[in-house]
Amino acid sequence: MELPELTITQAHEKLVNKEISAVELTEAFLDRIDKIDKEINAFLSVFRDSAISQAKEIDNQISQGQEISMLAGIPLAIKDNILIEGKKCTAASKMLENYLAPYDATCIEKLKEAGAVFLGKTNLDEFAMGSSTENSAFKVTHNPQDLSRVAGGSSGGSAAAVKANECIAALGSDTGGSIRQPASLCGTVGLKPTYGAVSRYGLIAFASSLDQIGPITKNIEDAKIIFNVIKGKDPKDSTSVESNSKSQVPSPKQIQNSKFKIQNIRIGVPKEYFREGIDPRVEKIIKEFIQKIGKQGAKVREINLPHTKYALPCYFLISASEASANLARYDGIRYGKPKIQSSNSEAQNLMDEYLKTRGEGFGDEVKRRIMLGTYALSSRYYDAYYLRAQKVRTLIKEDFQKAFQEVDIILTPTSPFIAFKIGERIKNALSMYLADIFTVSVNLAGLPALSMPCGEVQGLSVGLQIISKSFQEDKIFEAGSFFEKIINC
Repeated sequence: MELPELTITQAHEKLVNKEISAVELTEAFLDRIDKIDKEINAFLSVFRDSAISQAKEIDNQISQGQEISMLAGIPLAIKDNILIEGKKCTAASKMLENYLAPYDATCIEKLKEAGAVFLGKTNLDEFAMGSSTENSAFKVTHNPQDLSRVAGGSSGGSAAAVKANECIAALGSDTGGSIRQPASLCGTVGLKPTYGAVSRYGLIAFASSLDQIGPITKNIEDAKIIFNVIKGKDPKDSTSVESNSKSQVPSPKQIQNSKFKIQNIRIGVPKEYFREGIDPRVEKIIKEFIQKIGKQGAKVREINLPHTKYALPCYFLISASEASANLARYDGIRYGKPKIQSSNSEAQNLMDEYLKTRGEGFGDEVKRRIMLGTYALSSRYYDAYYLRAQKVRTLIKEDFQKAFQEVDIILTPTSPFIAFKIGERIKNALSMYLADIFTVSVNLAGLPALSMPCGEVQGLSVGLQIISKSFQEDKIFEAGSFFEKIINC
């Protein structure tokens, strides 16, 4: 096995046994990025010198006989809306093209403490607003399975980097499916943790009541390892809480002997997720897999999530409203100072400065959402749109609460279709928004969910979404590990 193909566990074993050095491992990934990223465009920036320096520190610890953590010396990629002190953090926007992060995000602090190596920052839809990573101000990320197709979004750079073996694992952020959807389209594992399980401090905000940081990995075990490091209460984020999840990913032997557990697990399959518009090939793969685990002994039943049909408009009203407030700071004075290209004259007054900065610093999709959010929050329309959307959000959350009285986990497709062609949906905003139709409900309810590869259509991945109660990521990992064994048989 080539070094870039290793998982976290495999790489850790080789480092501990001194079969490879951390520098050797890091250089293998940096060389691979140099070789193939011109085609994939997963990275916006690469930290060759600092990555080698981090790896040398781990090699010194190993040579001195120190015990190292599972993530020590492991090369990771970080979505470019998560702050790393002293490094550029652009959010894939011209507005922040030259912004240097003044501090580390809390999740980065934790990864540094664990000894992780940061290879660079990955591409995304501008300010994480999009479902294809075509909205980046700098480049379009291509799907490693088919370079003519999108990698998904908004964490498309992270998902593509993991799939292309340009890093062992990556961090993304998920506001309405931005970890799970690209994971599904690229054929990786992507976890959106419970809202509050991972600190948002140091994440450039899109919609503060929906955003969550999570891992994108090659398998379930790696997702669990990273989640265990980055989760937990943070005094810098008042919405963060301490997770009670203590269980570990089952070992291969435990998975082999987990027949009793699968026989006792209650699985809900919401009929609302198998609807008109889903690719029949995706539907077939997911349904066949659910039938297979039913034959393994799982108790599968159809459930109702009746307010699912309102989830997409509810999500876009709430997320756009919060985005319009969060992005108000990018005015050319507090944050953001792009070069004014369209006029030779200087701004005549403060309002002129604001208009020029925001007009040229933001892309079309960001402007669209700011305008929608500002409209929904206006005094005349607040009750009709934003307030009503919040009431619908409560109903969606109650649907899940009722469902979890009858089942332990819920299974759905992650995306209604496989990766689509670059340029196919970018001109039609509504068509693009439908890419998130199966993921936004989870964010509105604040629940944890994971996407894992479940099959392929013409060489393109189909993702299975596993949803559980709040702070029960352990159930997702346990079920996912069992499903992984069945899929890989």
